[in-house]
Amino acid sequence: MPQLPAPAYPAEVRARLEADAKEVIARYPGSRSALLPLLHLVQSEEGYVSRTGMAFCAELLGLTTAEVTAVATFYTMYRRRPSGDYQVGVCTNTLCAVMGGDAIFDRLKDHLGVGNDETTEDGKVTLEHIECNAACDFAPVVMVNWEFFDNQTPESATQLVDDLIAGRTVEPTRGAPLCSYKETARILAGFPDERPGAVQATGGAGPASLIGLKLAKGEATGQPRVVSPRGETPRDQAPRDEPHKGAEHLSSHDAPQQTSASDPDHPAGPAAEEGE
Repeated sequence: MPQLPAPAYPAEVRARLEADAKEVIARYPGSRSALLPLLHLVQSEEGYVSRTGMAFCAELLGLTTAEVTAVATFYTMYRRRPSGDYQVGVCTNTLCAVMGGDAIFDRLKDHLGVGNDETTEDGKVTLEHIECNAACDFAPVVMVNWEFFDNQTPESATQLVDDLIAGRTVEPTRGAPLCSYKETARILAGFPDERPGAVQATGGAGPASLIGLKLAKGEATGQPRVVSPRGETPRDQAPRDEPHKGAEHLSSHDAPQQTSASDPDHPAGPAAEEGE
């Protein structure tokens, strides 16, 4: 059964979007190069990229709807169904996960009653786990509409989503003030960001990322931070001459030298010293 044509935008919406789209297309030597910002533009209208939005982009750029759909389904920043006013993304990539990102994500799923890429019943918050946002020295990181909330905990992240749902003012850790997801999409389409402080907003590297540079320059960095397993006393607090106790948390340097226990078919003793 053939698919029904996508519904059209109302006339006044169509006229407004078409004027904006022509401004975007004029920036490029080839019109099809404007597809990515145009997808952000239609997303700013409905909060997601609908069939109507994709048909609009195809028409203005002289593309097929299949070509537009292929791009819209490839990039995760384009939503394919209605979503919340606030996209709450929890980084669960390696460093953020180790520092507590997984615990934050699990807490928010339970607290909001939604799963990954799902929206709360009131339409306020869409929760998703996201890949690295190049803010590893602020791990674990939560992003709301692509603004940074650094060094989060399950408790602070829970308070954050409660404030968003209640309509209370929420300030990102750094960068520009928070705005709605639709407003974010319009900025990503390439239109001026008129939020106070947006021009001056920066997201430079934090102290953890700059330690290597300081060491290379011979600058003092203070005592290094030693990360220990959760719930244990940091190892750098123990006396340096304290002998190793027990066999827990062994490293490759203090592991048993005999291999026969782990490989009974090929027993071997310690490596012989040179000259024996």
